[in-house]
Amino acid sequence: MRIFTKKLPHPDLPAEEKAQLLQNSEYQERMVESTFLYLTLDLPTAPLYKDEKEQLIIPQVPLFSILAKFNGSTEKEYKTYKENFLKRFQLTRLPPYLIFCIKRFTKNNFFVEKNPTIVNFPITNVDLREYLSEEVQAAHTHTTYDLIANIVHDGKPSEGSYRIHVLHHGTGKWYELQDLQVTDILPQMITLSEAYIQIWKRREEDETNQQGA
Repeated sequence: MRIFTKKLPHPDLPAEEKAQLLQNSEYQERMVESTFLYLTLDLPTAPLYKDEKEQLIIPQVPLFSILAKFNGSTEKEYKTYKENFLKRFQLTRLPPYLIFCIKRFTKNNFFVEKNPTIVNFPITNVDLREYLSEEVQAAHTHTTYDLIANIVHDGKPSEGSYRIHVLHHGTGKWYELQDLQVTDILPQMITLSEAYIQIWKRREEDETNQQGA
């Protein structure tokens, strides 16, 4: 991927001083190319509120909304101890397998918080072509992915447990694994879980006419 980084002046500085700093080469946008092992997807802040029956409402977000981080134009601010940066990311090559890590956990000096937002995603036919620049699109014949594994975190950050959903490629059936217990699961039930890590397989030429699970 390409990573574009732009240093920001300190927010407490006067406007004139900020304007002057932005003219310096140190504050101009820089681009580097980097390989990646997985893509971290950031969840929006979860505003938990109650409905008329005093039941907690769990917020939801579409997968494509959090994938927009990698469209080459979406900017996000990153803060360090001393400096602030704006970064944007652009995918330049799509691998046979993609790993998504949905950032549910935030750690501070005192405790770990978990974001319970549900990510709405299809099981098959996730096309990432629109996240590639035009010149990169020309080099990619296949840009569609199908989910093959989904790791779920249940419960509190410090006391939770994990479940794994795995596609059996030979039969097209989904199974849920927890410890030594293996059970069937319907694909539509997978999308209701608090997905944490996902593995997607690129659909190749001989698979385009096959129907997914």
